[in-house]
Amino acid sequence: MTGAALRHPPIPLVDGPFVRILTFSTLFPHAGHPVHGIFVAERLRHLVATGEIESRVVAPIPWFPITHPRLNPFVQFGTRAPAREAIHGIEVLHPRYFLPPKIGMTSAPLLLAAGAFATLRRLIANGFDFDLIDAHYFYPDGIAAWLLGRQLGKPVVITARGSDLNQIPAHFLPGWMIRRVAERADGLITVSAALKRVLIGMDIPDERVTVLRNGVDLERFSPVEREAARAALGWRGPTLLSVGHLIERKGHDRIIRALPELPGVHLAIAGSGALQETLRALAWELGVADRVQLLGEIPQGQLRRYYSAADALVLASSREGWANVLLEAMACGTRVAATRVWGAPEVVTAPEAGVLIEGLEPAAIAMSVRDLLARAADPEATRRHAETFSWEATTRGQLHLFRDILQGG
Repeated sequence: MTGAALRHPPIPLVDGPFVRILTFSTLFPHAGHPVHGIFVAERLRHLVATGEIESRVVAPIPWFPITHPRLNPFVQFGTRAPAREAIHGIEVLHPRYFLPPKIGMTSAPLLLAAGAFATLRRLIANGFDFDLIDAHYFYPDGIAAWLLGRQLGKPVVITARGSDLNQIPAHFLPGWMIRRVAERADGLITVSAALKRVLIGMDIPDERVTVLRNGVDLERFSPVEREAARAALGWRGPTLLSVGHLIERKGHDRIIRALPELPGVHLAIAGSGALQETLRALAWELGVADRVQLLGEIPQGQLRRYYSAADALVLASSREGWANVLLEAMACGTRVAATRVWGAPEVVTAPEAGVLIEGLEPAAIAMSVRDLLARAADPEATRRHAETFSWEATTRGQLHLFRDILQGG
């Protein structure tokens, strides 16, 4: 990814003035963790490809003198990030900000803003006097971006992406800050209608929140010949795929618990994280270890082979703002089974897309998987469903919103 050129020629989408944005988020890939926040990089890549936007990215990295992963795994990841790099031909800066483990949650917005302020001032002094700040993830990133915008006299747009609205507001002080900034930000974006309803529940007017869903890269995620992919991977028999960080909310353990009710069905899990050994031990405990394969983290460029080889992608998450893996699998012609949470019902809207799992219990997962596997697959129809989720509408919506704000609309 680093230094990669834009794939698409500039395509004018919206008439209006050229806009310079400062993309601000701790969720952004870097050389040491190339899949971290890749969905933010993808949205920006398509936006810049229009030729109507110029951007610099400030993606701060948490810093603490002690880097033991048990104290703060995100700090450990950050030690491998360069101070400056180019991603998709866009300059990305990684200033460090002080973040003490365990006690940093409520102070994180202030520490993040303080750590990034000098970098933003330096960008302006060096000639990139951006028009607005485009922030991703509401807390702490959006709060910090709003503080920086106040200091620099720049409008701020904040995109909510998932747990920043479906989990963090349950904490008193972070929730209070999210509500206050949501009332004052110049623009609000959510990646699903479900997340928009959270902001409306905070008494934010409906018309102030724009839903701009994530799209899917239809070039990167396209079908490969299924039998050849299965042979290369050594897969035999019905095989499910689960993709995502090995963390509790992704629900990989729930799929493993469903396997005793799915005799003969195999499960491959792509992802890395703290629960790897826990998942391995669970598979042994349930007597299904011979049917569970932990693949580790798979590079984005190789995922389409796994998607294409699988009989179904299963996503058993308890919370998801907008699960990109659903669209990625469908773009490769593979149906999905996804828990009916947050943005999933906005993606799985037709039989050719797959099924929604009605509950988090292993029995519910097993029942949905059996139902899906019993139906004849039509990979071409599944791919056509994914094609309705291109990035064009999202890109057009961003341009409209940015220009409307800058023109005082």
